[in-house]
Amino acid sequence: MRKVIFTVLACLMVVTPLVAQGTKEDSSAANELVVYASVDEANAVKILDAFTADTQIKTSFVQLSSGPALTRIQAESGKPQADVWLGAPSDNHVIAKKDGLTVPYKGPNFEALGSEFKDAEGYWRGFYMNPLCFGINTVALAKAGATIPRSWADLLKPEYKGLIQMPTPQASGTAVTMVYSLIEMMGEDQAFAYMAKLNKNVQTYTSSGTGPSKGVNVGDCAIGIQFSPAFFQMKANGQPIEIVFPSEGFGFEFPAASILKGAKNYEAAKIFMEWLVSKKGQDVLKSTGTYFYPVIDDAEIDPVMPAFSTLHVVGVDLSYYSSRKQQLVERWVSEVLSAK
Repeated sequence: MRKVIFTVLACLMVVTPLVAQGTKEDSSAANELVVYASVDEANAVKILDAFTADTQIKTSFVQLSSGPALTRIQAESGKPQADVWLGAPSDNHVIAKKDGLTVPYKGPNFEALGSEFKDAEGYWRGFYMNPLCFGINTVALAKAGATIPRSWADLLKPEYKGLIQMPTPQASGTAVTMVYSLIEMMGEDQAFAYMAKLNKNVQTYTSSGTGPSKGVNVGDCAIGIQFSPAFFQMKANGQPIEIVFPSEGFGFEFPAASILKGAKNYEAAKIFMEWLVSKKGQDVLKSTGTYFYPVIDDAEIDPVMPAFSTLHVVGVDLSYYSSRKQQLVERWVSEVLSAK
């Protein structure tokens, strides 16, 4: 059974304009859907366009990262401006459930989904996965005279000083996933000691979880630590990228979707939730080039991606890490970011 890691991303609320998909029509029970999308904008467009093409239900969305989305949903409690929250690591959806901000819905495709990919009561369901990895610009690495790292331990070698970018857990759920998985593998004190040593080799901590891939893409850094999709896409495009899954193990994100309490387009929301984890909806992840891993076994993946079952993923206890997220981020700032 696949193990699941969850992340938390807390940041300030922002307001983003609606991005529309489909045509403008008078709304009715199942003709329109409004989404808060914590998936990146490009992939949100791909997924929602495919849904509209399949169902003729027009969609619009507000793109918000996990923290701002949760803050906005809390502020709109019971009277949401959207119908569905799409994306954000699953523990954010657990918080929304506990706060009474979402409603349960199951349906046939929910029942067929593995228990590790859903809330037992139907409040949320996962719809894709992304593992952590090292994305390496082999040209930039060769110019620096360094070899390809194969493990977390390798990254501490002096040859990688100033060559690494990774996101900060102060703003990025990707980085929080890394912190959680390192703790699982090493123990808490040892993990923070490791990250303090790694800090000496880090060129930049990015605020965005996908920031390191941008640096790797143009050669500003040789090594980026983040989730895999951007690196898979670069490799598929023929760029000089090597993707390394560290030998000790690694965490992965598990974004979910929920129907918001008070959704105006509840019938359309139910159709969307079913579609997301259907064979057709899951195959969209490949056909539209998201490079996300599906959550059903018979869905397609791009040839550049190794089978998820072959990856050495690290699972965490959702309730334990969710309750300690702020404490662990503060410890990271104190012991890692300020490490000499």
